[in-house]
Amino acid sequence: MLPVPFLGSLSPSPALTGRLLMAGGTLLLGQWVCADVLHLPGGGLGLLAAGAGVWWLSRPAAQASFKAPTTLPAWVSQCRQVLDQFDQLETQLGVEALRAPREQQLEAVLNHSGPLALAVVASEGVELPPSAWFETALLGASSLSLSMAKPLSTAAESWGLPEVLKQQDALLFLLPLPLRASDFLRLDDIPVDQPAWLLVQGGLLDQQPGDGVDVGRRALMAQLPERWHDRLLLWDGSSQGLRPLLQPIHRLLRQPQRSLDNTRQRLLASLHRSWQGELEQLRRERFRALLQRSQWLVAGAVVASPLPSTDLVVVAVGNGLMLREMAQIWNCPWRAEVLQVAARHLGGAALAQGVVEWSGQALLGLAKLDGGSWLAAGALQALSAAYLTRVVGASMADWMAMNAGVAEPDLERLKQQAPLLVAKAAERERLDWSGFLQQARDWAQSGPSLRPG
Repeated sequence: MLPVPFLGSLSPSPALTGRLLMAGGTLLLGQWVCADVLHLPGGGLGLLAAGAGVWWLSRPAAQASFKAPTTLPAWVSQCRQVLDQFDQLETQLGVEALRAPREQQLEAVLNHSGPLALAVVASEGVELPPSAWFETALLGASSLSLSMAKPLSTAAESWGLPEVLKQQDALLFLLPLPLRASDFLRLDDIPVDQPAWLLVQGGLLDQQPGDGVDVGRRALMAQLPERWHDRLLLWDGSSQGLRPLLQPIHRLLRQPQRSLDNTRQRLLASLHRSWQGELEQLRRERFRALLQRSQWLVAGAVVASPLPSTDLVVVAVGNGLMLREMAQIWNCPWRAEVLQVAARHLGGAALAQGVVEWSGQALLGLAKLDGGSWLAAGALQALSAAYLTRVVGASMADWMAMNAGVAEPDLERLKQQAPLLVAKAAERERLDWSGFLQQARDWAQSGPSLRPG
């Protein structure tokens, strides 16, 4: 990517000088090839227009920063915005509106109140101590709702953590030894921001390979993710040993209102993620109609363009108009510069991966088989531009879906992700190549007025 030199420096760097000489030489060579070899009218102007398109794709990325909601009122506002998005898309698509049950889900989270709820849980085959032991150990703390959860099944189809446990204010997980696959998966499924601790009987560590509890503890910690290292509680198995061990839970109970607010905020974030999944299906339906319209608008503009080499600029402008509507569908209130930077990254990745060349070769091969009955030579560039729009639009939709709602769009990360996003989108669109060709036939037959002459 061509760097922008510092304005205070009048002496260009050697690397910049070399790139400028290379660019100048390429323009002069291109002018000679277009004008004297290929005898294309306006070759120089067309080459400059193409150079402008390349410059547009390679400008430095603008930085953008967004902050996810960090307070309870902000999360409530964010969820209500998603409800409005549902209303808008469901109305446009003519499907049944489901705002009432979603409002009930939101109110259920907001009505979450004390006392604080602590669940003690273990996997199948692990015996839970009597609940009275925990009640005695936590005596004197703020009011607490203690529940001894049913043993979690070790069957492969139910290795996730039940939703009812994710709604608890805190978790105490009795860990069996040796660890099983289901235990690792459930530990990964516990929300990172949910207060949770692991309780392990020290006597079980003596039974593990090694020389005593300390060696067994180090071996266990080597198996556990780092987030659990300071939340591992070694228990001697007696009722008296529980009270000093559960001091972290005591500290949590001393601030009940803060803990309840944190739980509401965590549950709102989870509800928002769930709604985003439902909303994404509606967005994709709306997006496909927009993409189909945009790709043929770009194709028509390319056909009507007097200079073939301006196609890159036309595609960039056409995609820019499409991205604005996509931002509305995905409820992304980002600046136009952010959308342009994202389009440049994805468009550049698509060109680097040869999307245009692949589609052009495929269309040429089809033209040979079809005898040129519908694929006119002048429409070849237009169809390649339409396919480029299709791939860039699909990859942009994937990126917007990843950054919709409260997620913070990271343009530097997009620069790294762009090749993979484009590759996946291109692969999906290739699977629907026959559908694209059928749409191309319909466009070619219904759009002769767009062609010059």
